[in-house]
Amino acid sequence: MGCLISQLAAKFAFFPPTPPTYQVKKRDDGKLVAVSTTSSQPIAIDDSSLDVLSIQTKRGNKIVAFYLRNPYARLTLLYSHGNAADLGQLYDLFVQLKANLRVNLIGYDYSGYGASTGKRLYTCLQTEYGISQEDLILYGQSVGSGPTLHLAAKLPRLRGVVLHSAILSGLRVLCHVKFTLCCDIYKNANKIRKVKSPVLVIHGTEDDVVNWLHGDGLWKKAREPYEPLWIKGGGHCNLELYPDYIRHLCRGYNKNVNDEEEKSLDCCTDWSCLTPF
Repeated sequence: MGCLISQLAAKFAFFPPTPPTYQVKKRDDGKLVAVSTTSSQPIAIDDSSLDVLSIQTKRGNKIVAFYLRNPYARLTLLYSHGNAADLGQLYDLFVQLKANLRVNLIGYDYSGYGASTGKRLYTCLQTEYGISQEDLILYGQSVGSGPTLHLAAKLPRLRGVVLHSAILSGLRVLCHVKFTLCCDIYKNANKIRKVKSPVLVIHGTEDDVVNWLHGDGLWKKAREPYEPLWIKGGGHCNLELYPDYIRHLCRGYNKNVNDEEEKSLDCCTDWSCLTPF
């Protein structure tokens, strides 16, 4: 029974689009590019700020990552996405976050178990881009909160952690239980107690996939919680479309921003081109 529950929880974790929305190809100069599977055109045409990476994990799997540079960035955001999405769908969102939060951003697609994948990405950020813990924000959306908290529990000097529509654990979503079993996956309710950096929780009050109580429970268990954002009427996959979303993120990890800078952050917010995924 325990094995069956564990398999169900693992199946819940990630449903990548089939077929994928992009492919990775190598140009004549050796540079990797991401090409849309529907138009056969590069996802980002002439975007010198985008690096498409192919990274090998310790298990021998290869993962694809997009690294987007912002010339004005002080911080870098490592984004672990939820299920039913891949980087091809997320690219527009990444561009908006990079611009509006003034950060470098790296997002990745999962291969095998998400927790080990996130750790490998952090190593890449250190070795290839020279990014330290102090300048890194970990961001986990939905089940992406699993690899996010797994990594955050091991890095004591992070700038911060963002949990977006996050889960307390896999089984707590599937079976609506209020306790943790050994066969559970993504035991976030336990791991968040080990996170020493500030934690910002964002959740929609009308989330019918992961109940708001998951976000509230994680916020209450955090050792250093930041003021949470409960988006009234927000669902599971549309919180980026609410104006309060970007404003709250800007305030959370740009605490030294003055009034004029905050006004400019509000003015540059434009989510009209995004669609829920």
